[in-house]
Amino acid sequence: MARYDNNLVVIGAGSAGLIAAYIAATVKARVTLIEQGAMGGDCLNTGCVPSKALIRAAAVAQQFRDAGRYGIDPVEPRVDFRQVMAHVRGAVDTIAPKDSMERYRSLGVNCIAGRAELLDPHHVAVDGQTVSARSIVLATGASPLVPPIPGIDAVAALTSDSLWSLETLPDRLLVMGGGPIGCELAQAFARLGSRVTLIDMAPRLLPREDADVSAHVAGVLEREGVDVRLGHEAVQFGAGASPGAGTLTARVDGGTTALDFDRVLVAVGRRPNTAGFGLERLGIRTAANGAVEVDRYLRTACRNVFACGDVVGPYQFTHMASHQAWYAAVNALFGRFRRFAVNYDVVPWATFTDPEVARVGLSEEEARQQGVEVEVTTYPLEDLDRAVAEGETGGWIKLITPPGKDRILGATVVAPHAGELVEEFVLAMTHGLGLKALMSTIHIYPTRSEAAKLAAGAWRRKHVPERLLGWVGRLHDLLR
Repeated sequence: MARYDNNLVVIGAGSAGLIAAYIAATVKARVTLIEQGAMGGDCLNTGCVPSKALIRAAAVAQQFRDAGRYGIDPVEPRVDFRQVMAHVRGAVDTIAPKDSMERYRSLGVNCIAGRAELLDPHHVAVDGQTVSARSIVLATGASPLVPPIPGIDAVAALTSDSLWSLETLPDRLLVMGGGPIGCELAQAFARLGSRVTLIDMAPRLLPREDADVSAHVAGVLEREGVDVRLGHEAVQFGAGASPGAGTLTARVDGGTTALDFDRVLVAVGRRPNTAGFGLERLGIRTAANGAVEVDRYLRTACRNVFACGDVVGPYQFTHMASHQAWYAAVNALFGRFRRFAVNYDVVPWATFTDPEVARVGLSEEEARQQGVEVEVTTYPLEDLDRAVAEGETGGWIKLITPPGKDRILGATVVAPHAGELVEEFVLAMTHGLGLKALMSTIHIYPTRSEAAKLAAGAWRRKHVPERLLGWVGRLHDLLR
């Protein structure tokens, strides 16, 4: 039997790689973690953490403008963009020690900074040295996709990776992409004072969500000053007088229109990082979208090489990367004894616009497209006492259930803090709890979380046993 330096080598120290290495170290395996860039990956350095810090700063600015709703004189805030970005970097710097090489070395992980390349199924080259392992986990992440539009290089297009180097707030910002990243950043920059134009080829924003959700988010963005341009196909960029500035020619309704900007932010998707790691040498296949192909145990075509996180998909979320990392690490270390198939039955996600949009399971449109017969129950936030008290009634909870049954097939929440509110439905779906169980659970009054119970109550009211209540009414007549 061959001997190796490690039980496991993990390539990539983003969310997936960190969790895989942590699990391996916890179960006393010898593990090496290799990262060529910053520890923490996209989530810490260019994704979740900085974007949410920016969104929070933008929300505070918007509160000044909205103060009139509460009897307080509204004012236009003075935004010091350099200080905003210092706040963003401060958040990253505060969290960074949790993901650092120093911490992981203290946990027993051998951390190496460098570019990894697979030499064979058990050996990895890293900047002139070679490490060996019985199993390998690929967690190399993804990068922003920049479409090959003529002239785009001349305008120094920003992406969700590079925009954090900005020190000056763009006066006119063009955002390409109506998905979650585009919508979040368009709203944030508009609230901070940029004149934002958001364009997308699609007929609506957030195409993975129901049409009513898309329309609501578009309406909010437009009310806050974002110029939303849908059905616009980018044709060509022309450079402007200052660095980063220019004009985009877009095709729309059979004609063209010109959109001027001082900076352009491209947010049209992310592509898995697979180039340069030696995957071809091992016969590891990738799909048309660039994702590494894996089986239900997250094994690649090379059976002792596993992959997880954004390089695999199908959901490019930090929490999904962490979820997959458990399966990849456990199967890599213990697969010869027992294997675990990754579970995608209950996958939640959120778009951090204001209001937030969160979903788990089926949407109404997906159910219809799949031919699934369902019942739809909608609970408006204008009925929630806490929302009324705080003046935040614009939103709803939509529940998808089988006809006449309380089993939750899906839930969509459009509300402030929707990412937190949806978790009660995630828990219920994961553990097979129905709406009746939510109704029988005590919720603190008045809280936002009470909306889950009230939404379940809205479903129950549609299923009142009228015949039984008729008999109960007669019983009460006799007892009187």
